[in-house]
Amino acid sequence: MNSAALIPLFPLLGFLVIGLFGKQLKSERLIGIIGSGAILASFAIAVSIFFSFLGMPGEERSMHVPVYTWISTGAFTVNIAYQVDQLSLLFTLIITGIGFLIHVYSIGYMHGDKSFSRFFAYLNLFVFMMLNLVLADNFLLTFLGWEGVGLASYLLIGFWYERKFEGTGIVYTGDAAKKAFIVNRIGDFGVLIAMFILFNTFGTLSYSEIAAQAPTVWAPGTAMVSVVTLLLFLGCTGKSAQIPLGIWLPDAMAGPTPVSALIHAATMVTSGIFLIARNNVLFAMSPSTMAVVTGIGITTALIAGTIGIVQNDIKKVLAYSTVSQLGFMFTALGVGAFTAGVFHVMTHAFFKALLFLGSGSVIHGMHEQQDIQKMGGLKKYMPTTYKTFLIGTLAISGIPFFSGFFSKDEILWMGFLNGSPILWGVGAVAAFTTAFYMWRLTSLTFLGEERFDHHHVHPHESPATMTIPLIVLAVLSAFGGFLGVPHVIGHALHIPNLLEGWLDPIFERGMSFLPKHVGDHAMLEWGLMGASTVIAIAGIMLAKSIYSKGTERAEGIAARMKGIYTLLWNKYYVDEVYNFAVIGPILAVSRDFLWKIFDVKIIDGIVNGSASTVGAGAAALRKIQSGVAQNYALLMMVGIIAFLAWVTLGR
Repeated sequence: MNSAALIPLFPLLGFLVIGLFGKQLKSERLIGIIGSGAILASFAIAVSIFFSFLGMPGEERSMHVPVYTWISTGAFTVNIAYQVDQLSLLFTLIITGIGFLIHVYSIGYMHGDKSFSRFFAYLNLFVFMMLNLVLADNFLLTFLGWEGVGLASYLLIGFWYERKFEGTGIVYTGDAAKKAFIVNRIGDFGVLIAMFILFNTFGTLSYSEIAAQAPTVWAPGTAMVSVVTLLLFLGCTGKSAQIPLGIWLPDAMAGPTPVSALIHAATMVTSGIFLIARNNVLFAMSPSTMAVVTGIGITTALIAGTIGIVQNDIKKVLAYSTVSQLGFMFTALGVGAFTAGVFHVMTHAFFKALLFLGSGSVIHGMHEQQDIQKMGGLKKYMPTTYKTFLIGTLAISGIPFFSGFFSKDEILWMGFLNGSPILWGVGAVAAFTTAFYMWRLTSLTFLGEERFDHHHVHPHESPATMTIPLIVLAVLSAFGGFLGVPHVIGHALHIPNLLEGWLDPIFERGMSFLPKHVGDHAMLEWGLMGASTVIAIAGIMLAKSIYSKGTERAEGIAARMKGIYTLLWNKYYVDEVYNFAVIGPILAVSRDFLWKIFDVKIIDGIVNGSASTVGAGAAALRKIQSGVAQNYALLMMVGIIAFLAWVTLGR
């Protein structure tokens, strides 16, 4: 068996072992070692394949790994087979690498939980499904992983299903899990329809075969390629929490913090980015779809960023930050900057996993307190958490030369070059909100006066199992961006763009359908890069001036801008609009018509009516069963006479 097939196998084995024998194992340490070791083994294999690829020419860095024939009926054949190339291997390294750190962190975070083994079983299941999603060589196997991560995320978000949770229309964490599951099914319907169309057109669901045939079957810009790509993008808006299906992600904070890091950093929410990147040929053939992707992405980035400004739950600030950063990634994909979008997936995995795990360390040290208004001054109690969280804040804010600086500015530059100056301007405003709310979060959590009750809360640093992953992620957040240094900086510092060279063979065919921009724009790029840096620093300085001494000044500003503050606090009333326009009517129709009329009166009426008819007939027939032999003889005689008369007359 090719070693690549073992990458998803180890998490599956971990899930089965812990899921079946977790209670018998009893030892948290042993369960943690099995769960983390399964992911580490997958990561080690991925690393070995990566180094083997480095010794090959770019166009040869690909392996097709068939495992077995899954479905074979008529002309329809689908294999369990993996496509290991530069794109899938990069995502695999991110999933297993970050996933391993989150597993190790979970050993300390979940210590003492009554369902410790169940949690690690779910984590392994999630990683197994995610690896199938990115390694699959066909749509159907990807869809298996796509639905699998939906199931696993449902189990993880609702892990503490008995706990209360404050959300929009949410009462228990199980309700938040159900919301995520249902919303994602809407997008998944679009992916299914797209798969039906693709198979009907090409007779296959293989990525490579569809990419090869598509330019010969569909002309660029035709209606059908737009329909298929828009349906696929509908699924992406669900998984990657974009307008209009992004309402589930903030409420997904109901799950344990390692779940938030796993789902929102490097795995589930980047599924949509992967699906577009994998099918870059199809999307590049549809300029209208690319425009929709760009518009949805930049709008989501701005709206989610502004909502994040007023959130007080430490995890919800990061949740809206994730939605906003995903908007940047889709903006990059929409303007044809596929490498820049995937680059931001990587850097975002570093600093967002760091920030979520850092928030979990704060929650752990603050005895489950999540309101940043009730924190402050934690720097001296949690020095390692503070230093690493600060690095993550600088990285996501786009401060030179942290990882987020390179990927964010590459997206803004490509938006300006391939889109328009307006696109750059809106992106810069979204980047300003990112810097503002992240420094607000850092200030209210770690700096300033202590606003917590010292009699009931005793902040403390987290154990090594939690802080070591923070340190590793902090290093990656600080220096990981140098893997994809933009050309203008790389030329000045004599540093190659390693990531672009790695991914070029994957996106080469898709890029051929996009307009090419030639010319020397170095001075313009330097200028825009400087402007975006100034904007990010301005966001930090503004937040520092408002929140350096607590929340008093912010409360005064909120009082003067009550209308805007109320709008942002209520998240633009999106959930309320959904409840009024969608959920309310569906519930009303379900309750007043489908239940009270169709179910009770029609369905139950037919069933109960047929039973009543049979009962009435039986009651009538029962009367002739008198028990008197003479009556039975009379009835027999009447019957015989009637039968003879019928036979005689019939002849």
